[in-house]
Amino acid sequence: MTYWSLNAIFLAVILVVALLAARRLRWAAVGITLAILLVMTAVFDNVMISIGLVAYNESLISGAFIGVAPLEDFAYAVAAVVGLPSLWVLLGRRRSV
Repeated sequence: MTYWSLNAIFLAVILVVALLAARRLRWAAVGITLAILLVMTAVFDNVMISIGLVAYNESLISGAFIGVAPLEDFAYAVAAVVGLPSLWVLLGRRRSV
């Protein structure tokens, strides 16, 4: 299984959850947070990979990189930024009438 195959499973679940919460999400806040987290991911993943803390099986990555970080690495940031607020909205406290 490639890293993109694994990402596709998680991103599909996140997509369903996000669609269910779409009307109540603050998409501007999600977008700003995503931009910040993607920049941070690019910086820190490149550092971790460069110093040898993390390594990837080259036969399982797509070959597209941002610096030395494979593009697949950024799917986790997207999943977290979209998935967590979506779950927060869907599982939020229910008010009693």
